[in-house]
Amino acid sequence: MSGADPLHWFDSAQQALFEAVVQPLLFALGLAGRLEDGFRATGWLLVGCLQLLVMLTVFRALERWRPAEPVTDRGAVRVDVIYTLLHRLGLVRVALFFTVDPLWDSLAGSLRVAGWLPTWSLDGLVPGVTDIALVSFALYLVLFDFVDYALHRAQHCLGWWWALHAVHHSQRQMTMWSDNRNHLLDDLLRDSAFVLVALAVGIAPSQFVAVVAVTQLVESLAHANVRLSFAPFLWGLGERLLVSPRFHRVHHGIGIGHESAGPGSLGGHNFAVLFPVWDAIFRTARWSDEPGPTGIRDQLPGHGGRDYGRGFWAQQWLGLVRLARHLPGLRGGAAAARG
Repeated sequence: MSGADPLHWFDSAQQALFEAVVQPLLFALGLAGRLEDGFRATGWLLVGCLQLLVMLTVFRALERWRPAEPVTDRGAVRVDVIYTLLHRLGLVRVALFFTVDPLWDSLAGSLRVAGWLPTWSLDGLVPGVTDIALVSFALYLVLFDFVDYALHRAQHCLGWWWALHAVHHSQRQMTMWSDNRNHLLDDLLRDSAFVLVALAVGIAPSQFVAVVAVTQLVESLAHANVRLSFAPFLWGLGERLLVSPRFHRVHHGIGIGHESAGPGSLGGHNFAVLFPVWDAIFRTARWSDEPGPTGIRDQLPGHGGRDYGRGFWAQQWLGLVRLARHLPGLRGGAAAARG
């Protein structure tokens, strides 16, 4: 592997940052037994810093070039910045390392001993082909994107899950910072599903980080406040090959993104995270709609003026309050959505 290889550069930078900062900190805190977790957290931190660099240079330039709408509520955007920093700088990931991840590691160990976890990986599916780095990465990217599509539809179709996911859709000023605006419990459920799939298909940790990093970066662009469609690219097929800001803004549109059959009915359109092909296959795509105001219908004064919270903690708390209304029977559906 040459020194110019991006993966080699990344591995070297991760090792240097870990040895210089993270490892001494773990020793000082008496957490020498968590060095492996600390090393993984260092990788996520480095990825997050690189993502923020791209966002602040490329994506911000796009938002200034052709904004989809004027930003009139900068306070709401600042809250989204907090969400992004918590996630991209690894603070949420570190919390998972010390709380939930040990449970998954223990479960994985038990399943391996019992012989219930596969000993193969997707890389070895077709020897000589899928073990090529770019091929295996592409396969994992498609697989996890399909999982993401399925989870995203569940977030919109199950009343109790929508109660949490509504935090994400309640943003009326959608920008590149809005991707990570999620309820923490919503993030935990989605991340746990991804970990289970990762264990099942045997993806290497470095590949998993790369898949998540690419997905997050495309998601940030898809949420950006920019009038941008990929339709002009690749002989008019670009909009159907990769989720664009135009395509995803329709998903956040009032009365379109979270409703399928009229006010109060759970569902929606344009759920794809990376590849719109899933929306095309399952007939949830809306190609011709022009993006309009974003948010949730019941936020509007004429539809109840529901409060989803202005600040971080208010949004988290109100999400739990909405969830509590669904707990007795975990009932979804239109009645739950109106509740």
